[in-house]
Amino acid sequence: MLKKFLLAVATMVFTMGFAFAQVEVNKADQAALDGVKGIGPKMSKTILDARKKGGDFKDWSDFEDRVKGVGQKNAVRLSDAGLTVNGQPRQKAAASADKDNKKAKSEKKEGKKDEAKK
Repeated sequence: MLKKFLLAVATMVFTMGFAFAQVEVNKADQAALDGVKGIGPKMSKTILDARKKGGDFKDWSDFEDRVKGVGQKNAVRLSDAGLTVNGQPRQKAAASADKDNKKAKSEKKEGKKDEAKK
């Protein structure tokens, strides 16, 4: 009984390592890319085609520009799921700054509406 329990725990720990493993976009094959949450067969093919056509991705910005369907928000999600570009995770600061800019614009519009009412 104890052996079965220890085997179950060891298996769980081992599989958790795979769940949080980093996948390098410039070295991964289709199966590895499909293993990243948020990347399916269609997107992995798009990534591989872009890499084949234009060479390795230089950074996250290059990845976002060349892979159709990947914007800042999606890039942050993929990075959180374990995808890296040149060994680097996506910096969340750019996505947060974009969100702050949208919020500021919205507040500015509301301020103009309030002034127009007066």
